[in-house]
Amino acid sequence: MRNKTLICCLLWAMAMPCLADNVIDEVIWVVGDEAILRSEVEEERIRAQYEGQQIAGDPYCVIPEQIAIQKLYLNQAAIDSINVNESMVAHQVEMRIDFYLNQIGSKEKMEEYFRKTTSEIREELMTTVRNQMIIQQMQSKLTENIKPTPSEIRRFYNTLPQDSIPMVPAQVEVQILSFEPPVPQEETERIKSQLREFTDRITSGKADFSMLARLYSEDTESAKHGGELGFVGKGQLVPEFAEVAFNLNDPKRVSRIVQTEYGYHIIQLIEKKGDRINCRHILLRPRISYADKTRSLERLDSIRSIIRDSANATFEQAVARFSEDKNTALSGGLMTNPMTGSSKFEYQDLPPELAKQIYNLNEGDISEPFIMMDQMKNKEVCAIVKVKTKRDIHKANIVDDYQVIKSMLVERQSSEFLDNWIRQKQKEIYVQIDEKWRGCDFMYPGWIH
Repeated sequence: MRNKTLICCLLWAMAMPCLADNVIDEVIWVVGDEAILRSEVEEERIRAQYEGQQIAGDPYCVIPEQIAIQKLYLNQAAIDSINVNESMVAHQVEMRIDFYLNQIGSKEKMEEYFRKTTSEIREELMTTVRNQMIIQQMQSKLTENIKPTPSEIRRFYNTLPQDSIPMVPAQVEVQILSFEPPVPQEETERIKSQLREFTDRITSGKADFSMLARLYSEDTESAKHGGELGFVGKGQLVPEFAEVAFNLNDPKRVSRIVQTEYGYHIIQLIEKKGDRINCRHILLRPRISYADKTRSLERLDSIRSIIRDSANATFEQAVARFSEDKNTALSGGLMTNPMTGSSKFEYQDLPPELAKQIYNLNEGDISEPFIMMDQMKNKEVCAIVKVKTKRDIHKANIVDDYQVIKSMLVERQSSEFLDNWIRQKQKEIYVQIDEKWRGCDFMYPGWIH
C-alpha cells in the first residue's frame, strides 16, 4: 500500500545522518501534540536526492504530509495501547548496525559517517524501528476485519480488466522426507569435552565467556555479540535451553552442557527482568563424516526404491515412519512457504539444493537423495523430495489462484479503508500548518480546515 511504503521510507530516513546542519530549524507543522520540524523534512529531501529517489511531487509538500500521517498512526497506537516486542526491536537494530558496519567498514568510520557515537546510533535506531513496528501493527489492527467473502472475491475477479490480471510465476508444491546423519559417539564426546574445557577456563578466570563465544560459537549471529541473545521470554527459546537458562541465578557460573536440536550449548546468565532473561551461550555442532553422510544417502535411496517399486508403499507413509522434520511429518511431508503461509513455492523461495533437484522433475516424481542445509537449524540433512504439483507461469485464474485474487482484493480494500481512516482522523485531531507551508496540493486536503 502506498501509505505503508512512504511511511517506511520516512522511518528509515530518521536513522540517516544529519545532512542539513546549516538549516535554521523551525516548527512547520503541529499534529496533535507533536511538532514537525523543517530539519526533518530537509534531511529526508537531501537523503532522497543523495540516493537518487524520486519524490512524487513537491518534496516540501509530500514529505511533511507523510510525517503527519505517521504521527496519526502513532497517536492512535498510544490510545489503543499498541506495544511491540522489545527483543525483536533490538534484534532488528543489531541487524541494521551490522549492515552499516559491513557497508562502511568499521565502527570508527560508521561513527564518523553518522557523526554520532555507536550508542547514539543504536538509540535512534531503537526509536525508528519501534515506531515502524508500531505503525505496522496499528495498520494491521485497523484492517484485521477485512475478510472478503468468496462471492465478493469472484465478483472482484470478474470485474478486473484483462490487462490488470497478474501473471503468476511458476510454482510447485513439494513433499520432503529428511533426517540427519547419525552422530558417532566419539564425536559427541569430543564436543562435550571441548565445552567442558571452555567452562573450566571461564570458571578459573583464564578466559572470558564472551571472548570464547566470539571465537568458537557456531551460532554466528549471537557470536558477533559475544554470544549474547538479548532479553527474551521463555517461549522464545527451545524448551531444553529455556529450562536451564531460566534456572540460572549466578552470573559468574556457567550452566551444564545442554543438548538441543541445534547442537550442544553452555549458557551464562547476564540479567533477569521479570519474565524475561538476557544470557549468552556458546553453541557447538557435531561434525558428520563423509562416510556417515554416504550411508544416510544410501538408506534414502533404498526408501525411494521401495516407494517407487511397491504398490502398497506411499511417500506419505515413508515420511511418517522415517522423517525427522517435525514441521512436515504430520502433513505427509508437505512443505509450507514461510513467506506466504501456503504450500506453493516459487523456485527462488526454495532452498537452492532442493530447487535444483526438482527443476526437471514432473508431478509425482521423486528426486534422487541429496544433502541440503536445514535453514532453521543451520545443519546439513539428507533428503528426498516428491513433486506434488507443478504449474508453469500463467495468468491468474479464480480456480487455481484463488489466494492471489483474494490478496489483491484485501490489499485494495485495506488501502481504501486506511485512506478513509486518515481522512476521518484529519477531522478529529488538531493540525496547524505554518502559512509558508500551506500552498500544497496535498494527497489528503483535509489538513487545512
